[in-house]
Amino acid sequence: MKIIEGGVCAAKGFKAGAMRCGIRKSHTKKDLAMILSDCVCNASAVYTTNRVKASPILLTKEHLADGKAQAVIVNSGNANACAPFGMENARRQAKAGARALGVSEENVIVASTGVIGQTLPVEAIEAHAGEMEMKYDNSLVAAEAIMTTDTKVKTIAVEFDVDGTTCHIGGICKGSGMIHPNMGTMLCFITTDCAVSSEMIRKALLFNVKRTFNRVTVDGDTSTNDMCTVLANGMAGNAEITAEDPAYEAFREALQTVMQDLARKIAADGEGASKLMTCTVKGAKDEETAEVLAKSIAGSSLTKAAMFGSDANWGRVLCAMGYSGAEFNTEKVLVEFASKEGSIAVCEDGRGLDFDEDLAKKILSQDEVEINVTLQEGSGSATCWGCDLTYDYVKINGDYRT
Repeated sequence: MKIIEGGVCAAKGFKAGAMRCGIRKSHTKKDLAMILSDCVCNASAVYTTNRVKASPILLTKEHLADGKAQAVIVNSGNANACAPFGMENARRQAKAGARALGVSEENVIVASTGVIGQTLPVEAIEAHAGEMEMKYDNSLVAAEAIMTTDTKVKTIAVEFDVDGTTCHIGGICKGSGMIHPNMGTMLCFITTDCAVSSEMIRKALLFNVKRTFNRVTVDGDTSTNDMCTVLANGMAGNAEITAEDPAYEAFREALQTVMQDLARKIAADGEGASKLMTCTVKGAKDEETAEVLAKSIAGSSLTKAAMFGSDANWGRVLCAMGYSGAEFNTEKVLVEFASKEGSIAVCEDGRGLDFDEDLAKKILSQDEVEINVTLQEGSGSATCWGCDLTYDYVKINGDYRT
């Protein structure tokens, strides 16, 4: 497997496009994107666990009931969630995309991101979608168009082998705030030319989302619009993957590489964040326990604030572990902080160590820091990703609508 360029256009037979159609107040930012396969794809998706779900989520669930899709239409600037005429406007958006791309309306995935509760100006989409230029090397503009408070484009693609056939898989996503495990305000679109059944796509997607997007936290909020979709058009020419065999394992591994990279990029670009925070718990009695502990640490506002201040306050870590609900031996806990500047143990057997505060501050002053926790209860391990909590987070969200 190797990293390649191309994002959602890296796989054979996928085009993308983007434009400004007038949804956002900005007169310069693109606010509509579309992705198109040359043929109908096997497809699957996972969605937010928030009980309040945006209309595009509900419509996409309908359209993917048969495991088929050919195109995506996605807008930024308006979430079409809890909004007047929500389902009607989501259907009109799907029809506009289908008409512009020449595909069946039922094969169009619809997604939206932006402000909740406002009527989607779907007329702008209907008026301009047909003007969009779709090209085979256009992933970057699509990635830019779905950004809201994101400050960085998030994209990746990889090339991998399936039974001697070279396949490609790539994705774009957006996500910066309202991010919490069980998905957050994120949209992710993944395309592949690997031939794989809808059932096997779903199995691989569920396996990987648990270990990637569901282990990212920025601020403890889970949104109404989150969606991760995978479209496979089979144009690489491999024999279709229909069972959990070595070919499936190769596909699942490639999918995990893409999803984990995008998950890390979401965490690193958390609203107002100055550093990516990676939290790993190992030596737990099982993976589930390790995951609960790692999520609690990564999601702790006090831990995140300590990381912002480059303060080696390991007590915040143990406190977050203690209220996580997971069972563990509090007297068998090792905590270490690490970065490219080195590693330092700050707590052992649940008690503080004498350590070099200056070195610890130097380690935690980097833009990527690690919190590594080791227990002595088993082989379970899990890694979660988050970011520090800065003054800018409040500034961004204090006037989000304006």
